[in-house]
Amino acid sequence: MSRLPAAGPDPAASRTPSRSASHPTAQHHTPRPHPRRRALGVGVLLTVTALVAGCGMQLPLAGHAEDDGAVVGTQPLAELEPIADPRAWTGEITVGTPDRPVEPVATDPSPALPATVTDAQGTEVTVTDTSRILALDLYGSLSRIVFELGLGDSVVGRDISSGFPEIADRPVVTSNGHELTGEAILDLAPTVILTDTTLGPWDVVLQMRDAGIPVVVLDSHRSLDTSADLAEATGAALGLPAEGKALAERTEAAVDDTLAQVEALAPADAAVRPRVIFLYVRGQSGVYYLFGDESGADSLIEGLGGIDAAAEVGWKGMRPLNDEGLVSMQPDLVLLMTGGLESVGGVDGLLEQVPALAQTPAGENRRFVAMDDTEILSFGPKSADVLDALARAFYAPESLS
Repeated sequence: MSRLPAAGPDPAASRTPSRSASHPTAQHHTPRPHPRRRALGVGVLLTVTALVAGCGMQLPLAGHAEDDGAVVGTQPLAELEPIADPRAWTGEITVGTPDRPVEPVATDPSPALPATVTDAQGTEVTVTDTSRILALDLYGSLSRIVFELGLGDSVVGRDISSGFPEIADRPVVTSNGHELTGEAILDLAPTVILTDTTLGPWDVVLQMRDAGIPVVVLDSHRSLDTSADLAEATGAALGLPAEGKALAERTEAAVDDTLAQVEALAPADAAVRPRVIFLYVRGQSGVYYLFGDESGADSLIEGLGGIDAAAEVGWKGMRPLNDEGLVSMQPDLVLLMTGGLESVGGVDGLLEQVPALAQTPAGENRRFVAMDDTEILSFGPKSADVLDALARAFYAPESLS
């Protein structure tokens, strides 16, 4: 299992990416109409401003700013007036989601135990006790799901990515960012562990099983399509199948509603929709990756009504960025994580480290949209909030001013 740096997932481990190889020239096409019909994954992550169109003037961000500098929109998405051309605004935006409290689908639920499930790796696991739960993954999605199922009081620890207020007082059992720490886990005496393959070392997971702790490995492939499935699988593992189904239905309904609102904001003319890429950067590690088809980023970009410029040219998964390929894609907008942007010294540092960006519309106009590492690809109970926040930046950036 690759070890991951403290600032976030590093799908490249310690390799320095090459940016010399060529890539096919991009061809424009109409975006695929409904991303939720395609189950795309980020399982490989284990290895894982604004202008009214054409005015030419940059507006400063104001509005509801979070402590981390992210701007959170407050006007309902359906009430926003989109700009005429989402490729016309200039300047970078760091956007966040509302700090929405946990809303359990059940109050004081009673798990039906023992619960026997076959996990994502084909292992049959029987859970007999849910009094001390650990739910650990790269983005904090699993712990949030457990809280939303109504078992938050039974959660005894957390991963570093679980930062919502209700779990903040639990001890962290990951070190160096996203490394599972066997001693810290055993000290908490969990009666069940829920995890996936986005955290390591894997030997720690095996150690927990050897210690007699039921470990349920859930599917690490994430997309807008899999958010509901993850809720159901978590509920089943904890003896709460009905609650899992209820949470899945609530999550799916929220995502569907938000997708419809985003589609109403996005230009009807596909030729005006922004060409978008997702960059994963870690300056301290010399990592510059472009996320393409089946990375999870494609599901997000398509859900936002954008044209995934990387998937369009057949860019698969997560691969080192190269200058020629980047220039050929000609993105209008770049999505990235706030931790990655900070690691290279902001937009100026990114343009210095990846000069080819300056030869794209996104780089020329400093059109970068960043969101917190723990949210942007989480694909869980907050999927609808992520879509909502990013859609504001894409199509109604002045609503964030």
